Amino acid sequence: MTRRFLFVLGSSRAEGNTELLARRAAEQLPGDVEQRWISLAEHPLPDFTDLRHDSDYVRPAPDSTAGRLLDATLAATDLVIASPLYWYSVSGLTKTYLDHWAGWLRTPGIDFKATMAGRTLWGVAALAGEEASIADPYVGTLRNSAAYLGMRFGGVLLGNGTDRGDVLRDKEALTRAKTFFAEDAPLARFPYVSA
Repeated sequence: MTRRFLFVLGSSRAEGNTELLARRAAEQLPGDVEQRWISLAEHPLPDFTDLRHDSDYVRPAPDSTAGRLLDATLAATDLVIASPLYWYSVSGLTKTYLDHWAGWLRTPGIDFKATMAGRTLWGVAALAGEEASIADPYVGTLRNSAAYLGMRFGGVLLGNGTDRGDVLRDKEALTRAKTFFAEDAPLARFPYVSA
């Protein structure tokens, strides 16, 4: 199966450190790998409304932002959440996208969970600090989301940067970016589940 990468950019600004790091990692992908990039700032989703107890979910219109994101998500073999670290987790734009997954899980005819099972979820994030453990909630959000859907989890590529372009001076992150998408992506598991 041909790999199709969807890069979901969760920063509120274009060409920030997270996007720069994601693009460096994507440069290493073979030429026959399809890449699609969607900026959530340029294509904002409406706030998610939980309808579980009130009415049925309806598939979003194909020409709506939610419809385009849903179709792009379902088409991807590899989904890359490229969100800077905001308050120790994903950005608000990214959280809204993940919240929409809850609706897609309950929308008739999509079979979101079964479709996503076996695909791979990756993360890329820039943070303002050298201590990687500060991003543990971010990593947990993505790993647990992947585990719930039966996806593989390739981990999170972390880079350091505050000012625009700082991450391009993070030699360790740039070195890891060269092989990040070539790394093994095991089936995701919740932390309380033993292998």
